[in-house]
Amino acid sequence: MKLTQRDLRKLLLPLLATLALWVAAGILACWSHTETRGAAQERDRATEGKTRIEARLRQFRSEEIDLKERSLLFKRLQDAGILGEERRLDWMEQLRATQRDLRLPGLQYEFAAQAPLNQTAASGYAWFNSPLRLRMRLLHEGDLLSTVERIQREAHALVIVRTCRLASPTGEHKESFAPLNADCDMDWLTARPPSGRN
Repeated sequence: MKLTQRDLRKLLLPLLATLALWVAAGILACWSHTETRGAAQERDRATEGKTRIEARLRQFRSEEIDLKERSLLFKRLQDAGILGEERRLDWMEQLRATQRDLRLPGLQYEFAAQAPLNQTAASGYAWFNSPLRLRMRLLHEGDLLSTVERIQREAHALVIVRTCRLASPTGEHKESFAPLNADCDMDWLTARPPSGRN
């Protein structure tokens, strides 16, 4: 079979249509590829934005939890009497109540003058120490532990026991019904906010 000029003229229109369709398909493929790449870039930008927002949200939540914890700690310190002015009269009343409630045969105490512990704390709070010398007459060693535990639990201060010495009574107290003497040194700590803050 031989193609003639007439056959070629008949095929020209379908060949042009096929070529036009190939060009249109190429244009559509190129456009589709460009749109796909643009959509992928948009998706990547949206993912990055979402990741940044989630990171900031986690940071805010972490800061919120931290602030709540600090607020609770601040409230506990305030309720415990550690923040604020020293309450020396309350402390003395507490020591007398401790002696009475635990039925200690003898209790003497002497607070030294309050002194600052630091000048510039990282928190901005100034810490103060009110040293206490505590002398007790005890029936047994358990009285010392009970007394110290109660003082630390109920004091409107942070109480740190520096030393405690137990000994048998000597001299005029030797014949006493209290077989032990205790001599303790304690630090009663309080903190105050910087001036201008409540």
